[in-house]
Amino acid sequence: MLKTFPKGGIHPTENKITATKAINRLPVPKVVYVPIAQHIGIPSEIIVDRKDSVEIGQVIAKSGGYVSSNIHSPVAGTVTKLDMMVDSSGYKTQCIVIRTDQKNEANFQEPEFPLKREITMGQKEILQHITDSGIVGLGGATFPSHVKLDLKNDNKVDCLIINGVECEPYLTADHRLMLERADEIVVGIQILMHALHIHEAVIGIENNKKDAIKVLKKAAAIDKRIKVAALRVKYPQGSEKQLIKSILKREVPKGGLPMDVGVIVHNVGTVFAIYQAVQHDRPLIERVVTVTGKRLEKPSNFWVKIGTPIKDLVEAVGGIPEGTRKVVNGGPMMGKALKSTDVPVTKGTSGILVISEEEASRQESKPCIRCSNCVFVCPMGLEPQLLMNLSEKGFYEKARAEDILTCIECGSCSYVCPSHRPLLDYIRFGKSIVKKLETAKN
Repeated sequence: MLKTFPKGGIHPTENKITATKAINRLPVPKVVYVPIAQHIGIPSEIIVDRKDSVEIGQVIAKSGGYVSSNIHSPVAGTVTKLDMMVDSSGYKTQCIVIRTDQKNEANFQEPEFPLKREITMGQKEILQHITDSGIVGLGGATFPSHVKLDLKNDNKVDCLIINGVECEPYLTADHRLMLERADEIVVGIQILMHALHIHEAVIGIENNKKDAIKVLKKAAAIDKRIKVAALRVKYPQGSEKQLIKSILKREVPKGGLPMDVGVIVHNVGTVFAIYQAVQHDRPLIERVVTVTGKRLEKPSNFWVKIGTPIKDLVEAVGGIPEGTRKVVNGGPMMGKALKSTDVPVTKGTSGILVISEEEASRQESKPCIRCSNCVFVCPMGLEPQLLMNLSEKGFYEKARAEDILTCIECGSCSYVCPSHRPLLDYIRFGKSIVKKLETAKN
């Protein structure tokens, strides 16, 4: 019987339109816009100036603290601006604007690095390489990877879980990466196991990706310590706490972290980036992005340089079709609509979804009928309708007491509500206020 998490969850229509589309390389743009805040934590500190020439992979913004990350130039070119620009969140953030040189044309047909299996670095050297290379979680959270790996003496971790679930509808970036780079991912796992002194690793993949399960089982056969777990399809299984519960039946305590139950979780994209950093001295300057939608002319998966304007990706798949209502950064469940396609791709951009008028239109919100559907599907065991009411009425202290900060914003509650109430919208708003209140107190 296939494993899954026991509490809550839903089964949205998958719409994995690009699952069979190989990853192509997007041409290098004429200008890139590189935000200095592409990770959870303190924004990076700019170390270049206007008119400076930069090379591919050069550090252009240094980590601003322990929970922070280096930013590297994704292209060779000239810094033209250091300016405040709107990013995918809709807010202005500091950006480094680089005009690319002609020599980037050769980079479009970039040769593949040969597979390198031998691991020659020690634990401290691996950690330093990951830190220097600006690796963050590529599953969407963008948590600096070196912080996860810097274990304290009292943290006893016995299992590494690799997240290949990609349960968000439409997105296939991780799926294609597993199919096309399985050997590199396995070496990346071995690098992490070597650095952490862990002797067990499990790759979690939902059973709707049978081809990826097969390919990774074959690639992992070289190391008996690495297993592949086929999981029953259920959203939001890609969330860390749900994935740990599915595979190991361990429950992360409220307010706790995976390492509290002896586990570290990394996304497959992050593992591949770690492989490139350690084995080929390649910083995080590009990532796989799915560009998809039912009406797109040619939905695709691309290798994309960080800082590439999203409008370039949309143009590469045939442009925005007539009748489009929204362009979403991410998937339909947890993604957020963009105000403009002029914003850049960042380390956390896993997909761009173009949604039609019919798909995006919301039905009229009606009074709650007390059906409890939102409670049944909440994977965190919360009462979404109560949290919405408290946020709507401004009872933020009560919302905090009812564990609003425990919400993972998966959107399952809104998906099943027969009254079409904007549950997640209000909960997100309430969470933001509660966080601000807690920050003010501290």
